[in-house]
Amino acid sequence: MKSPLTYLPLIFACLISIASLHANFDPFSQNDGQPKSKAILISEQSVIAPGEPFTVALKLDIPDKWHAYYLNPGLIGKHMDFQWELPEGFTASSIQWQTPHIAKMFNMNTYGYSNTSYFPVIITPPADLEAGKNITLKLKARWQICDDQSCVDEPGEGKYGEYSTSIATGTKSSTNTDTAEDLKAITKHQPQATSNWKVTAHDDRKTIHINFTPPADVEIKQDNFYFFDENGQVDAQAEQKLTNNGDIYTLSIPRFEGNLFNTNPGPTLDNIRGILSINDGEQSYLISAGFTDAKNAENGNDELKSAPIGKLLGIMGGMLLGGLILNLMPCVFPVIGLKIMGFAQQAGEEKGKIVLHGLTFTAGVLISFWVLSGILLSLRNTALAGNGEEVGWGYQLQDPYVVIVLLLLMFVMGLNMFGLFEIGTKATGVGSDLQNKKGLAGSFFSGVLATVVATPCSAPFLGAAIGTAFGLPSIQFMIAFTAMAIGLALPYLALSIFPQFVEKLPRPGPWMESFKQGMSFLLFATAGYLLWVYVGQTGLPFMLNLVLGLSAIAVGAWIYGRWNLPFKSTRTRLIAKFLTLIFVVGGTIACLPPEKSSIEWQTWSQSQVDELIKDGTPVYIDYTAQWCLTCQVNKKRAYTKEVEDLFNEYGIVAFKADKTNPDPEIEKALQKLGRTAIPVNVLYIPGESEPIITPEVLSPSYMKNLITENLKK
Repeated sequence: MKSPLTYLPLIFACLISIASLHANFDPFSQNDGQPKSKAILISEQSVIAPGEPFTVALKLDIPDKWHAYYLNPGLIGKHMDFQWELPEGFTASSIQWQTPHIAKMFNMNTYGYSNTSYFPVIITPPADLEAGKNITLKLKARWQICDDQSCVDEPGEGKYGEYSTSIATGTKSSTNTDTAEDLKAITKHQPQATSNWKVTAHDDRKTIHINFTPPADVEIKQDNFYFFDENGQVDAQAEQKLTNNGDIYTLSIPRFEGNLFNTNPGPTLDNIRGILSINDGEQSYLISAGFTDAKNAENGNDELKSAPIGKLLGIMGGMLLGGLILNLMPCVFPVIGLKIMGFAQQAGEEKGKIVLHGLTFTAGVLISFWVLSGILLSLRNTALAGNGEEVGWGYQLQDPYVVIVLLLLMFVMGLNMFGLFEIGTKATGVGSDLQNKKGLAGSFFSGVLATVVATPCSAPFLGAAIGTAFGLPSIQFMIAFTAMAIGLALPYLALSIFPQFVEKLPRPGPWMESFKQGMSFLLFATAGYLLWVYVGQTGLPFMLNLVLGLSAIAVGAWIYGRWNLPFKSTRTRLIAKFLTLIFVVGGTIACLPPEKSSIEWQTWSQSQVDELIKDGTPVYIDYTAQWCLTCQVNKKRAYTKEVEDLFNEYGIVAFKADKTNPDPEIEKALQKLGRTAIPVNVLYIPGESEPIITPEVLSPSYMKNLITENLKK
């Protein structure tokens, strides 16, 4: 077998290619930083009076087929977030949420707003407000909009958009005629108070029942109503059932028990709040009621709701099966026969003593599992306390860094189980050493060490277990992991009771390797699902980074598995470890979430370009396509942070003309420039009749000179 030195030229060629792409590499970049909705701040009044509250609202024009979110998104999503900068003495209320509607994402219900929507706030000026002045209300806002498959943070990930409105002060207030129609729309969709309603609520821990008696002039229809709860206690995907007994109506809604995106059950509070929408929002009312017999969570600071007994038994069954499957892993299975024979030898073939050794071994497994799961539980509870809100596995998957860590873990463990490299190969040797220990203490610590040496093989099952048990309260969490520990110890315990069946065990052989490789495909499927989630968070343009990064990690695993072997020379093994480290670290860095560009790339439109040029605005156009590799290299090589700052400093409006799919208008524009092939990048300078066409390959220094030498501040 050749030394890895033979492959160094090829390996370093790959490294150079990856390095040239990895730094800020975001191939197929598109309008990531460009808001897809438009927002302005409007005021109910043009003149305000001292101490008189008035309404201002962020008016949001949302593109077709997209939606923003209500305070409770219903599935996943981020609602509107406001930060005010008000003159001294002014105060602002929280957002006065309008009546939402049901939107769809992944064919599941979400609560949100579409088309033109408003987010009103009540502003109260000070009582000693001086008349005859002009004051400015400043607002920083950020939100998220989604369609049925993807989401965009606006005005940019982690950024706030800045909005303001100027208002005059006087002794008497005056209505703003320019926003009169907007205020009518706000009033129409603002839920009304229910001070003249009779409302009570009951929570039986499975279903929330809201009882209400509306006034005689409110018509309730059985098939045209919906309750949008404020804090996620009820299941947005469940059917809401309305019954009535005379003039008393009862709305019954199942509690939220978790779903694919959030396995953590909804909060258990002592009240229910939300908006009751009737006739598709033509009428809507604020509902608020305390539970007459609400039961708070009984787990101290652990506010997670207990799983019903049927669901808990299902979780325990799955965990037990996972523990049993661990015994079929090549690093664990050969130990079983060795340990049982060791028990028999230590007990002098006396059945009672053999059973006692088996029980002691089981105790070692249980206690070590309790320690490991206790550490995990402590970390979970710390996360709950630090977050200040309900936390579940699905919630954590909203963080791209959590997703990429899990993705890489599943991918690497899949490569391991498929046989590309090996970890945990010393488990059998450890098992052989354990049988040399004497007495019950030896059997106990054998159980402890059996758990430890099983850990490398348990990663796929342990990952699934965490995902299932993360949303359980503390006691049920420990019960679930106890079931997994029993699954691992069960063969040892059963064979200590019936040691004669040791001879009936199948012999270790090739079937075990085939079984292990077969299990690897479950891990690859999990990695594929996480890849889908991650691409949804980082955007499709980033997927090439992931493919290259995962490929580099796989190359590192291959080098490790092929040359870091016991019979290889020390020099060869050191080189293999060094190259493995380079590929794995480089691949991991390539997979990390990208930084968002500060250049707001707009979708190319010739009419918009012509209008901006006519107004004296510098325009930059990138004619590109996803299949154009040079285009993608240009994007990350040329548009550094310094270049992005120059775009913003000089007020350059950037357009992307994407011909990934055929576009006759883009072809016509290229023909006018005398070009047919891409990449083509052009800069239109105010006052110049012809644009500057850049070279095909761009660099940061060229871009800086292009801007600073041709544009004036």
